[in-house]
Amino acid sequence: MVIVLGIFIWRPIFGRAGRSPKISNVSKSIILFRKSRIASALIATSLMILLVSSNEIFSKWLVRSLEWQYLPTAQLPQADAIVVLGGGTRPRIAPRPWYEVNEAGDRILYGSWLYKQGKAPVMIVTGGRAEWLGEGGNPESEDMAAIAEMMGVPSSAIIQESQSFNTRDNATNIKPILVNRKISKVLLVTSALHMPRSMEIFRKVGIESIAAPTDFLTVQNENNKGWGIVIDLLPNVEALRNTTNAIKEYIGLIVYQLMGWA
Repeated sequence: MVIVLGIFIWRPIFGRAGRSPKISNVSKSIILFRKSRIASALIATSLMILLVSSNEIFSKWLVRSLEWQYLPTAQLPQADAIVVLGGGTRPRIAPRPWYEVNEAGDRILYGSWLYKQGKAPVMIVTGGRAEWLGEGGNPESEDMAAIAEMMGVPSSAIIQESQSFNTRDNATNIKPILVNRKISKVLLVTSALHMPRSMEIFRKVGIESIAAPTDFLTVQNENNKGWGIVIDLLPNVEALRNTTNAIKEYIGLIVYQLMGWA
């Protein structure tokens, strides 16, 4: 947006300079920079923001500020249920032969592993899928249930909640399920980046939750790269994506707090 605004400011200046055949190219450049200081500043600022946001070191610092708020303990306690939030699967739509997982697919994998470890007697998978958003298809809860069964979780131990479209929906929609089954404490499984907002929302709804984060983008031994850390100074698409996701989480948390949801 900053770049577009800068170009918009520059555009009329280019037009005026182009209609004066007596002015040399050097003179045109001088005029442009004198008369477009705001545009130049905006473009320079946008480039600086882009460089910083795509910097691996900055990106990991920002991501870590969220992910490390709920570091997993050596031994998670027992709970009445395992709640796995959606957002980690892709629907079974041709030409896909089966359900697929994305970057956040660790959620259902880790939730299933926790069940196999005997951490809770039931697993609740929560997530719908809007037809007008993305690819459509079956609810995410169906994807996760199928993957959990494939990993050895019996279908009788899986409860699906398929009407949620955001994290607050996840919490408010499973609340009646927990009440009806007299479940008082849950292990909450979601991506580490998403955990701070999720914990605040579940706490606001009145669900006693124990954080069980997964899908970590930052780990503890990243500072042992030696000279390889120089590469982290270069712009990186993955770093830019992680920075964007972290900023979205902070914005989401602020918005949810303003709305009284967290």
